[in-house]
Amino acid sequence: MTSTELLKKVTNLGSPAVLLAGDFMLDSYLYGDALRISPEAPVQVLKVMDRQYCAGGAASVAADIIALGGRCICVGVSGEDAEGRRLLGLLEEMGADCGGLLRLADRPTIHKQRVIGLAQHRHRQQLLRIDEECTSPLSAAQYDGLFELFKAGLEQCDIVCLQDYNKGVLEPAFCRRLIGAARAAGRKVLVDPPLNHDYSKFRGAWMITPNRKEASEAVGFSIETIEEAGRAAEILRETLDLGAVVITLDKEGAYLRTAETAEHLPTIARTVYDVTGAGDMMLAMLAAATAAGCDERTAVQLANIAGGIEVEKFGVATVRIDEMVNEIISRNKGKTGKIREELPVLLDELNYHRMQKEKIVFTNGCFDVLHRGHIEYLRFCRQQGQVVVVGLNSDRSVRQIKGPERPINNQHDRASVLAALESVDYIVFFDEPDPLKLIEQVRPDVLVKGADWAEKGVVGRDFVESYGGRVELAPLVEGKSSTDVINKMRQGNS
Repeated sequence: MTSTELLKKVTNLGSPAVLLAGDFMLDSYLYGDALRISPEAPVQVLKVMDRQYCAGGAASVAADIIALGGRCICVGVSGEDAEGRRLLGLLEEMGADCGGLLRLADRPTIHKQRVIGLAQHRHRQQLLRIDEECTSPLSAAQYDGLFELFKAGLEQCDIVCLQDYNKGVLEPAFCRRLIGAARAAGRKVLVDPPLNHDYSKFRGAWMITPNRKEASEAVGFSIETIEEAGRAAEILRETLDLGAVVITLDKEGAYLRTAETAEHLPTIARTVYDVTGAGDMMLAMLAAATAAGCDERTAVQLANIAGGIEVEKFGVATVRIDEMVNEIISRNKGKTGKIREELPVLLDELNYHRMQKEKIVFTNGCFDVLHRGHIEYLRFCRQQGQVVVVGLNSDRSVRQIKGPERPINNQHDRASVLAALESVDYIVFFDEPDPLKLIEQVRPDVLVKGADWAEKGVVGRDFVESYGGRVELAPLVEGKSSTDVINKMRQGNS
């Protein structure tokens, strides 16, 4: 799928309702300056600088779903303790529906505490993790209570997610009940499974999303190659009666297997800061995209992007739609540069910039022989907003304006030189003698022309000002113009 198509998909996810069942946890981070070695034992001494709490486990998936614009109905358990109250507060603050979370007096809230050393006050390094948890199964009455809450959630949701960390909630019999009820209600079930050799409890789900290590454990052989990932995915799909299998392969992306598709979907190599929460982000995006009507391949492409953004952040972190948009646009620029020969592609990208409240600046010209005056002029354009679009006269247009001996450089050469400038974001050609038609389509917030146009009248001024835009006149560098440069070159060659 092209970048433009991916952009349309990610900005039209809507607000799907996701029913999420699994192991809800509280994550905490204790940050301290690593100052010295203790005189009592050969261990570091940390001076505590900060403590932060965030949603972990299935609660992390809930945070990711909400960050993507969805709604989340939570089904699980927490303790009647301070950690449980804090976790519930975090979920409610982000807007999750917590009516399906049972508070249990006989079971502590799962709490993962991470101790983080700050070298030179800023470089983070996890030193230790402390887990408080109970992983035994619930009572029969507690499972029955959870099941009733799950069935009530089915009536309100578009899709179901199971996030299993082997903490006792999604025991085999209960898991089968949930999948059976979801299928009966016509809801697809997505599963992020734990590290376990037996996935039979997930039989009948629609999609399962193990990572490389988890899939290797489940199929009984190590997955080292893409071919082995394909073989493992097919084994899981057939034995578990699944609609789709997505095996995440860290820096190699993901492998998708459905009845019709067997495909490796690569991702872009990243500087990985912390893999914590990457699987949660993948599940959330797969659920949101599927609920929005995306096919499996598109959902995996979007999940690859979201997971890639997440691992560049520290700890369990959410990914927003605007970050996805920025990532897709930057990837597209990497492939095609700044030159847009198709105006609809440019207009789509400008719409995404506007969604992020970025100001669009437009200017136009022949830019035939680039000189200092042009450089200063384009720097002025950059100062007026965040995105600079240059309308470049095509060769045909230049000939109409300047005569048959111009341009000196063809339109592709002129565009390539402009694209090398930091002050320019997009370049688009136009054939007409003036840029009015292009200005009407771009609809810039700021229209820039040189100060010499003050008396001649700026083409497009009335249109831009009609919707609240403004016109700025850039100061000229005296004695610098393409015509002057070309005349000097000709005189030198005569």
